[in-house]
Amino acid sequence: MPTFYEMGLSHPVIQATTNMGFEEATPIQEQAIPAAMAGRDIIGQAQTGTGKTAAFGIPLVEKMDADNGKTQGIVICPTRELAVQVAEELNRIGQFKGIRALPIYGGQDINRQIRSLKNRPQIIVGTPGRLMDHMQRKTLRLNQIEMVVLDEADEMLNMGFLEDIENILKEIPLERQTLLFSATMPKPIQNLANQFLKNPEFIKIKTKEVTVPNTEQHYYEVQEKQKFDVLCRLLDIQSPELAIIFGRTKRRVDELFEALNKRGYSAEGIHGDLTQARRNSVLRHFKEGIIDILVATDVAARGLDISGVTHVYNFDIPQDPESYVHRIGRTGRIGRAGLAVTLVTPRELNHLRLIEQLTNRKMIRKPIPTLNEAIEGQQRIAVEKLMRAVEEGNLHPYNQLAEDLLEANDSVTLLSAAIKLLTKETDTIPVKLTEEAPLRQKRTDNKRGYGPRREGPYGNKKHKQPQKRR
Repeated sequence: MPTFYEMGLSHPVIQATTNMGFEEATPIQEQAIPAAMAGRDIIGQAQTGTGKTAAFGIPLVEKMDADNGKTQGIVICPTRELAVQVAEELNRIGQFKGIRALPIYGGQDINRQIRSLKNRPQIIVGTPGRLMDHMQRKTLRLNQIEMVVLDEADEMLNMGFLEDIENILKEIPLERQTLLFSATMPKPIQNLANQFLKNPEFIKIKTKEVTVPNTEQHYYEVQEKQKFDVLCRLLDIQSPELAIIFGRTKRRVDELFEALNKRGYSAEGIHGDLTQARRNSVLRHFKEGIIDILVATDVAARGLDISGVTHVYNFDIPQDPESYVHRIGRTGRIGRAGLAVTLVTPRELNHLRLIEQLTNRKMIRKPIPTLNEAIEGQQRIAVEKLMRAVEEGNLHPYNQLAEDLLEANDSVTLLSAAIKLLTKETDTIPVKLTEEAPLRQKRTDNKRGYGPRREGPYGNKKHKQPQKRR
């Protein structure tokens, strides 16, 4: 596979991809980047997990002019989670070129978005519903857009966004360049491409098996409210040397590491809102063993050079298989076996099956550990510490003190007290985390797997009821 340097990219973008830990281009990147850089429209058929965000993100950033003062690119995504994820990756690709991407989506304060839009980011990443809202309010004008990306087009079709997409594309100048990415190519998506793309180059990538063979993978089915207590029990039983815990959002990361510290664990968190100095400080503490738990978002963990991680905990199931493989790839390196644990709510089991399918690897379902098992785990670890001290020897300075203690106490009582002191007590201080909504699944209206449908109280679009905008 070619490196990004060999693809003739600009120095600022090469610098960014190097910082992100990208080395060689994936198959979709190898084909899509040169075609897009040449100005071609593209239809890319590729599953999530093939590196398609960088496949369109790199040429998108390369073609943006940081000094233009106008919004020149737009990426349309089906969900708010994907919009945030794509915007964060684009911001990392564009960090040295001065290119900014702004995510806009339903559920976020629209006035805040309006203020951010006035700063004229070069790229907008948005969900169809919220993009339409801004267009109707005249707070977003698309007359300067030069490049459009439709990401996960089949998912937007399944959610009933096809009409919105058509309306958005009609407002963008015809001279634009359009890139469409979709895992499947149902007839309506083909029709959309025929209508809005000019002589597109078709790129189809067969998904290869992506997995981490040296990592054992377990999952626990838990209710959202149970997650934190289950995580603490697992930490007590497994006692990882170095662990990374992944949360879906910045808020989740902040709440998680604060809650872990409240219960006596040594943890810090990293996410995109931290200053570089703070980020460097947290990573240094983790690498030096000052803390043994790092809580992170997906994007914050990209490109981290960390070795010696024994356990990865997916507190929230990741959005896609690419993120899952990236997360668990942090452990089980350099010939060492690692353990990846995923906490999944009942409504997210289908998402877990999708990850299993695309990584071609079954996760082992495990029963939820009990509080007694957590206590026994900590006691076992205390005994192991004692036995290691015995094996290491050099106990002579303590012999006389031990003999004096044995004259006044029986050996079983003394040893029990030593084990008690070494055992980390299982803490049950109540902790309340803000609940995260489960990941949404595709919902379809017919056997072929597509058809107009919006998520909302009124179901199918044909009822002409007010729609829930994303």
